[in-house]
Amino acid sequence: MRTFILYIWLITTILPTFSQWGTIAYYKLNKEYITRVLCQNRDKPQLHCNGKCYLAKKLKEQQQKQDQQTGERVESIPMLQLFASALAHFEFVPVQLPQATQRIFPYRLATYQAPFSILVPPPCA
Repeated sequence: MRTFILYIWLITTILPTFSQWGTIAYYKLNKEYITRVLCQNRDKPQLHCNGKCYLAKKLKEQQQKQDQQTGERVESIPMLQLFASALAHFEFVPVQLPQATQRIFPYRLATYQAPFSILVPPPCA
């Protein structure tokens, strides 16, 4: 069932791309008929149009139709709101934090300080 759905999805996705190729193939196969009957410039053989005006007209119609369908699809896609509306009023209020006290660590030992009288250098003569 999944493969069937996959094939249907692929065909519907790729089919609009092949429609222009189908029009060109139709033109190539029926070039003589288009040149004699459907060409707008069949009365002017010096232009050497050979039905290219008909082909250009059909390709333009297909492009416009495809653009219109794409526009309708885009308009029908529901929009997902990814943001919230603005708040009526918001104000930052400063908060007084308590003063940090100096911590005393009892596991520290007092450091030894030598007396300054012993460590004085001798006077120079």
